Amino acid sequence: MHFLKSRFTIVLTILCVALVAVPVASARHKEPAGPQKIIYIPHDNRPISDKQTAAVVEKLGYDVIVPPTDMLGSRDNLGNPDALWTWLEENAKGADAAVISSDSMLYGSLVGSRKHTYTQEQVLDRAKRFRTFHKEFPKLKLYAFGSIMRTPRTGEASGHEEPEYYRNYGADIFRYTVLKDKQEVEGLTRREKKEYSFLEKLIPQKSLQDWLGRRTKNFAANEEFIRQTRDNVFSYYVLGRDDNAPYSQTHMESRHLAEEGKDLGKTQFQAMAGIDEIGMLMLTRSINDMRKEMPFVYTRYNWGRGEFTVPSYSDEPIRDSIASAIAAAGGMAVRSPEKADLVLLVNTNPNGKTGEANDRANDGTPRDGTKYFADIVNDCVAAGYPVAIADIAYANGSDNALMKELKDRGLLFKIHAYAGWNTATNSTGFVIGEGMLIKHMKPEAVDDLLVTRYLDDWAYQANVRNTMARQLTWLRGDGFYGSLDGKMDAVKYRSTRMMTRFVEDNLPPMESLEEIEVTFPWNRMFESDILHGPHVEPQYFTMKK
Repeated sequence: MHFLKSRFTIVLTILCVALVAVPVASARHKEPAGPQKIIYIPHDNRPISDKQTAAVVEKLGYDVIVPPTDMLGSRDNLGNPDALWTWLEENAKGADAAVISSDSMLYGSLVGSRKHTYTQEQVLDRAKRFRTFHKEFPKLKLYAFGSIMRTPRTGEASGHEEPEYYRNYGADIFRYTVLKDKQEVEGLTRREKKEYSFLEKLIPQKSLQDWLGRRTKNFAANEEFIRQTRDNVFSYYVLGRDDNAPYSQTHMESRHLAEEGKDLGKTQFQAMAGIDEIGMLMLTRSINDMRKEMPFVYTRYNWGRGEFTVPSYSDEPIRDSIASAIAAAGGMAVRSPEKADLVLLVNTNPNGKTGEANDRANDGTPRDGTKYFADIVNDCVAAGYPVAIADIAYANGSDNALMKELKDRGLLFKIHAYAGWNTATNSTGFVIGEGMLIKHMKPEAVDDLLVTRYLDDWAYQANVRNTMARQLTWLRGDGFYGSLDGKMDAVKYRSTRMMTRFVEDNLPPMESLEEIEVTFPWNRMFESDILHGPHVEPQYFTMKK
């Protein structure tokens, strides 16, 4: 009898363990029941912010609902926040999650945040509208991201997206805020105090008050959003530091806002470097929450300064930015590639400096660290790890030497994700978000996303753009790099031909590359929209099969 009771106890114990274990094991790989609906409101209609980000999630089978392109802000159209609120309320029913740019809902767009003329009362009324919206749709999980306004180093660096006076006084305003921030943190030398006083008199007070006044409104709105996060209006709220520096107005405001939200922790709120990639990170987090997953990410850097690199347009070591991005996307950093869902390889320069993709040094000639890093990629691929590459040796485009190594070694389509666009934080954040989702995609979807980045970051940003910029003066018509205007058609035609030739020389024959067309939706060369695939009917050029 005792023997039977013992056997019964053992069997019962095994059954209990099995019943407990099943939900735990299945939770990590829970598949969505049918197409789930995610609302996504980006901060403008640039291809990378808008359709390229949405496309990643669509490849998983989710129904991503985005406002019409003409409703989103652009370079010249600051956007319509009231129309976006109406659109959001009309589309919220039946949605499982909403990833929303708070800048779009307050000012119409990211550019709108820098140029608007709304009063502080109008801005705060729109900010508080999220509370009402949450009460109307309490089951809809809200993931919001906003910006701590940027502080461009010069008028030229602002890309004409700041008020007119910034063209003349941008460098002075930047330096003024450097000293203002430094004064708070460590104090100023006697010489710096004199410089600070001189700049206060040099910069027209009306211009300085306008610039700082707009930031005061933005700061107040961000404080309100932190309070809303504390009140569980948002499932997650991120504040991105747009183009930034170790000392600047942006850095100073970020310190104060981080202090305001320090009780929330990184499971609810972050103030982090970057901005354009945060839509991707929040979409990824929303999916990880739906699937009840926490992807593990292992990160390895090139030799040299590596993780201690402080890239251009950032105010912190890249390791801190990557840690923030992993947490924001709902993942966890691990110390072993064997345990990782994503192996992130970061291409940094050994000397810790970040160049520009249009530097003459970016001519494809191997540099210190090029072959070493390519060896790391090769070894990780050979080991069967899911590899993602954050290519940040240069800002605003790929490292041509690295890409040549990857091509020559046959690795371009053996990795799982790649990014080398715009700033270092843009690239690392975007590839982390995309890379976490790759494991749920079909191989052809993974290849298609790689093609998108290779066309944009490598072919266009690091090569065609620079060549085309040098040829602009040859073309008839009015226009320049920042405003193509009358040169637009000629630039489209020549860029499409150059892109096609680049693809023929560097990428394998693929159906999605049979037709290519390059357009410039923001009327400037800094970014492009590259249409490709058999569905494209190019106006300018067709590749030979």
